[in-house]
Amino acid sequence: MNILLHCVYYPPEVGGLESHVHQLARGLVARGHMVRVVTSRSLPGAAREEVMEGVQVARTWFPMRNPPGWVLHSLGSLGLTRKWARWADVIHAQAFASIPPCGVAAKASGRPFVATLHTSHFLVRATRPHWRPLLGRLVAWPDHVLAASSEIARVGEDLAPGHRVEALTNGVDTERFRPVPPLLKEDEVKGSILLPRRLFKKNGVEFAVRAMPRILESVPHARLLVVGEGPERLRMESLAQELQVTERIRFLGSRPHEEMPGLLCSGEIALLPSLMEATSVAALEAMACERPVVATRVGGLPEIVDESVGTLVPPGDPEGLARGVVELLQRPDLAQVGKRARERVVRHWSNDRLVERHLAVYQALVEGRRVPEPEEMEMGAP
Repeated sequence: MNILLHCVYYPPEVGGLESHVHQLARGLVARGHMVRVVTSRSLPGAAREEVMEGVQVARTWFPMRNPPGWVLHSLGSLGLTRKWARWADVIHAQAFASIPPCGVAAKASGRPFVATLHTSHFLVRATRPHWRPLLGRLVAWPDHVLAASSEIARVGEDLAPGHRVEALTNGVDTERFRPVPPLLKEDEVKGSILLPRRLFKKNGVEFAVRAMPRILESVPHARLLVVGEGPERLRMESLAQELQVTERIRFLGSRPHEEMPGLLCSGEIALLPSLMEATSVAALEAMACERPVVATRVGGLPEIVDESVGTLVPPGDPEGLARGVVELLQRPDLAQVGKRARERVVRHWSNDRLVERHLAVYQALVEGRRVPEPEEMEMGAP
């Protein structure tokens, strides 16, 4: 099968959406399918065209990282998307900004059209009256719509009454993300808290920094390892200095995705202090590495994290976050909690299962059949 994916961002960009699309594309290629990706040249040094692990990638003009920039990128990518649509058997838009060029290309080529709704940006804009009619039309356009969490699926169905949106949690390459030797070998893993978040306000890193004095009262050897870059970095470094915890926090900046298993294993637990979230690929990756997770009770996080694999805390609450971290670090069965976390990911959210579901959707649409329900696939129904 020839599969065309469209996504605004793609590796070497780092992030949950980028990781999801890349892992899906790699998984499809591993099953013997041909995959092309239309994305943006969001990083100046990125190649305009290249083959990455068997995936043909083309990057088109990208003016700026905001909604107008996404719209302009969509318009600028239309020509290539229409051209590659004639090669494809199925077209898949990743996130709402990719739906217009894919929808136009699908109509022109007569190809079936799938879309996946990702990210908290969608949830935020869905609450705004002037965005709702447009988003509703985008949700109603594809032949089949997936969503990265049950919350996003419910919002999508509310925007486009009568149109079904299937919740499908993102997947993880459990062969790549597994327990490995810590990358930060000079550090003591015990008491280390790995925070894999880009430094944007919505990711709640501020509250992790504010929680550190309280955490250190109970766990004096605790250390926060922040993996990610963003506009909040200088403010976070200043806040750490103000709270006198600079020596217990390391800002590691953006790191290549291939380093993430070793970085995740450099922490005893992982921390996701998000203020809003779709489904966190970072949480799933940490769990696949046998790292228990402290996460906020927002978005799709409660769908993957509970007390058996970590703990949930209120968003925007440094005291609650500190309690959750301390209680988890002090659990005598922490290693067993981590093992259960990996077992859960392997059972429910491996990339293999994600690829299988996508192929079932694609094949049904290409053959003009009804898309089987996930439960039918579990039962082996045709």
